[in-house]
Amino acid sequence: MTLNYIWIGFFLVAMLVALIRVLGYMFGGYLEPLLGYVFTEADRDVFVAMVESTFEMAMISVDIAVYLIGVMALWLGIMKIGEKGGAVSGMTRLVMPFFKRIFPGLPENHPAFGSMTMNICANMLGLDNAATPLGIKAMRELQEVNPDKDKASDSQIMFIVLNTSGLTLIPVSVMAIRAAMDAANPADIFLPIMLTTFFSTIAGLLIVSAIQRINLFNRVVLGYVGGLSLVIGLIIWAFSNMASATIGVVSTFAGNLLLFTIIVLFIFLAWRKKINVYEQFIEGAKEGFQVAVRIIPYLVAMLVAIGVFRASGALDIIVSAIGWTVGLFGVDTEFVGALPTAFMKPLSGSGARGMMIEAFNHYGVDSFVGRLAATFQGSTETTFYTVAVYYGAIGIRNTRYTIGCGLFADLTAVIAGIFIAGLFFG
Repeated sequence: MTLNYIWIGFFLVAMLVALIRVLGYMFGGYLEPLLGYVFTEADRDVFVAMVESTFEMAMISVDIAVYLIGVMALWLGIMKIGEKGGAVSGMTRLVMPFFKRIFPGLPENHPAFGSMTMNICANMLGLDNAATPLGIKAMRELQEVNPDKDKASDSQIMFIVLNTSGLTLIPVSVMAIRAAMDAANPADIFLPIMLTTFFSTIAGLLIVSAIQRINLFNRVVLGYVGGLSLVIGLIIWAFSNMASATIGVVSTFAGNLLLFTIIVLFIFLAWRKKINVYEQFIEGAKEGFQVAVRIIPYLVAMLVAIGVFRASGALDIIVSAIGWTVGLFGVDTEFVGALPTAFMKPLSGSGARGMMIEAFNHYGVDSFVGRLAATFQGSTETTFYTVAVYYGAIGIRNTRYTIGCGLFADLTAVIAGIFIAGLFFG
């Protein structure tokens, strides 16, 4: 219901702001001295701009969805190869010692370990829609050992917070949209997203572990977290000592090298098992086609509403107000234009995607704001949506502290994203 009210709110607020602008133009002589604002013909024609925006954003949403069909089919096909070739089970074995420590209430070798690993892997590859059915499967398996079927268990809360913190390795959909909008280097946000989502995941892990009194100070957990933190720290240190032009070149090279290496590794492992790689790819690609087609109504709905909201001038008013407030403290306000994406992401993935695309259209896909919006979009998951879907699928009514911990991870991603995008693109 939250998204329903947000969607309605976009139109109602847009209508109110537009009426104020038109009335201001008509009675500008009385209002301009009071408001300190000069009304122009743009204010008079605001309704024209809003209606034109509905057609424009509807067309853009379909164009993007058509482009996504190929990309989603490609990566779901690759994921299917990875599953059949044993890459996913191999990942499960790699993380099992760590998972056993942070899910102490889950019996050893429980099937939920495999489902959670596959879900997290899908999220790491940026395949949000592919991750959802795997996450629901994991929640059902976790529900089997939940003593109170109406209340979220500790294991379920940990899993959802790690899920919503959105540890991303390959932000496929974000890169695909950037490519569709003619970004010079669609993969240049690869490392910034990876770094940002690392910090949000660590924040989620720390706050849930603190509440559940999980001891993270043991050799296994410290080994995993410490090793990953060391790698991330070295990456940040290395890029902080590079010229800005060099950072872009190295980031693009490293991102594309890793992308292609994963594809080749999945194919090789499946071929070694004598699996018909081509047939498995086709099976996965069929799912990708269906996922991409299902996105179209959501894109149209959200992009049209957001387009109207921006055309009315309401979004500019909000962003300007935040920028003015931040500027009072002497802080650089360039990042403010990307904040609508960050605000929307916990509520709706499609809404945040729409905000990101609007930032691309308004500021430029290769602008600092555009890249920061892409970083926000790729660095966390939709907290409220994930909670509603995952808990709703198993009938959980009492979510306990899940949302609070998820939003804490989201806030960490916003703060980290601003500093990291400034390092890479500032």
